[in-house]
Amino acid sequence: MNCNDWIAGFLASDPPRSKSLLVTIFGDAILPHGGMVWLGSLIELLAPFGVNDRLLRTSVFRLAQEGWLGAQRDGRRASYAITPDAMARFVHAYRRIYAPPNVHWDGSWTLVLNGDGALNAAERAAVRKELLWEGYSVIAPGIMGHPAADAAALDELLTRLGVAGKLFVVQGKAMRQVSARPLSDLVAEGWDVAAVADGYTRFIAQFQPLLAALHATAEVAGGLPATSAAEHACDAPLTPEKAFVVRTLLVHAYRRVQLHDPQLPVELLPTPWPGALAYELARAIYLLVYAAAEQHIDSALRREDAAAPTAEAAFFDRFGGLA
Repeated sequence: MNCNDWIAGFLASDPPRSKSLLVTIFGDAILPHGGMVWLGSLIELLAPFGVNDRLLRTSVFRLAQEGWLGAQRDGRRASYAITPDAMARFVHAYRRIYAPPNVHWDGSWTLVLNGDGALNAAERAAVRKELLWEGYSVIAPGIMGHPAADAAALDELLTRLGVAGKLFVVQGKAMRQVSARPLSDLVAEGWDVAAVADGYTRFIAQFQPLLAALHATAEVAGGLPATSAAEHACDAPLTPEKAFVVRTLLVHAYRRVQLHDPQLPVELLPTPWPGALAYELARAIYLLVYAAAEQHIDSALRREDAAAPTAEAAFFDRFGGLA
């Protein structure tokens, strides 16, 4: 398998939207290096994906309008950084991407209630949108719930939206003394788990051949005895730029699936759950390409800023540790 052909095929069959791709690159590559990048470096990083200067500037402008990025100028040069308001959302979202899917259930549900109508229409819409993105489901009119809510993330969300103290937030369990439907039944009513599983299955089908090729390439490059691995290896080890492209496409595709994953406890998911295999696949590929990709990122950033920082220590905690 030719890895260059795999990359070209991916970009031809499922080209990432430039704005969404930019979010992926900021979260995966720029955030660990301080969250700021000069436009020239950004142009270099986006070029292998077919994103030209004009399209990049349009995407950056839209992200700035939406409050994700802030711009600064130094003479004729411009830099872009994740805004303080957006930083917490980036950190939370990408921490979720690199964490293993092993949340367990204690039998309770977290419920968010707008019981007395304390929110206005705009606030209700904003809360509903953000909670859905967090994986909550509408349990009943005015009630949203999740069986494994992150209390800190929920508190940050409500504070950011300016509705802290306006909603009822409770945890509830089934009463053993009362004959009732099991709370686990709410999963089938609240989420389309089958659709999420299909997304993970497609991700696995798309990236498993790449992992096999990368493993075979490593074997051939390491001088191991000739086996059938050579038949499946890439034509040559990935260059730093190609490793960056693979890493970015990997995280971009995995992130898109995860956006639709409500992060339910493993006890409430079908067995086997393809999300677990997808995570291990993403982890395996990331481990093979992240170091070479970092070389390309460092090079691109330092072309515009010789003092650009290397990746922070927290970067190496991703996927359980980048050994």
